[in-house]
Amino acid sequence: MKFPTLLKTAVALAMASACMAALAQAAAVKVEGAWARATVQGQRGTGAFMSLTSKDATQLVGVTTPVAGVAEVHEMKMVGDVMKMRALPLLDLPAGKKVELKPGGYHLMLMDLKAPLAKDSTIPVTLLFKDAKGVESRLELKLPVATVAPGATAATAEHKH
Repeated sequence: MKFPTLLKTAVALAMASACMAALAQAAAVKVEGAWARATVQGQRGTGAFMSLTSKDATQLVGVTTPVAGVAEVHEMKMVGDVMKMRALPLLDLPAGKKVELKPGGYHLMLMDLKAPLAKDSTIPVTLLFKDAKGVESRLELKLPVATVAPGATAATAEHKH
């Protein structure tokens, strides 16, 4: 009977189409200059940085990585004379506008690290996005681990707490 074969083919095509749509959405977010800050023995948290440019209005709604117990989108800003840091439930990525995740501003915070992050290694990070229609997508990255941003030197790197 051909019906079960046709049904299996239709289901497979529908699943492939859904996967390709999710990949196309994630590919619509361009990532540049991604890196994570190296740590020393005993350090339990660090930051990851990059610039994100979305083709369409999108939101960064989450981040995961197997190297940390907790990974969040954070914001640092001056409130009076005090630098404050807080977790954000989401980060808007306006269509066509570059959003910088950098030290002293928006960034990814990796906490409860399972091991130190060694300079010149890489770590897997998955970004979770939600588009204007509520469709979620993921983008898997391999971030280089460094003491300063790629292309910067220790003398030119800005150090902020």
